[in-house]
Parts: sequence; C-alpha cells; structure tokens
Amino acid sequence: MDIKDIKKGDKILHKHLSTPVSGIVMESPIQGRGVRSTILVDVKGSDVGLFDEIGSIYTSEILKVFRDGNWLPVEHQTRSDQFVMGSILEFEK
Repeated sequence: MDIKDIKKGDKILHKHLSTPVSGIVMESPIQGRGVRSTILVDVKGSDVGLFDEIGSIYTSEILKVFRDGNWLPVEHQTRSDQFVMGSILEFEK
C-alpha cells in the first residue's frame, strides 16, 4: 500500500515510540499535490504500557495499515527516489 492511500480513520502500526504501536489516523497525509511529512495520530501507547495521546508522527514511521481484516505494509517513496524518477522522465523526453 502506498502512503498516499492512507485515509483519516485508518488503524495503523507505527514505530514512533521505538517499538511498534497501533494508532488511528486523525487527518489525511495528502496535502495539495504531495504527501505531508507529519500527520496527526491517536497513538495507543497503552499497547506497550505508556499513555494514549494524540500527536504528530512522521509519515516515514508508519509500518502497516489495517484494511479488510489484514495488515498491509506501507511503501514509502523517498525524496531521492522522486528526484531520480523525475530525472529519468526528463531524460526520456
């Protein structure tokens, strides 16, 4: 699953607290034409004995999304990947 396919209300697994913890996405990662670097998440710290809280996490810390009864891995496109793809597309013209 691409990071762009994540929607508000999705249950996710992320590594913001150093160990995988679940959370619920409170806002879409899509902003204009691109993807935001941070999103607001209801972090379930009680999964590992900490407090639950709502806060921002980096989208690069999202590991999996729960959809249709399955945990789907999230693919991240780095800025260097975007640069290389843009260069290739320009070269092919």
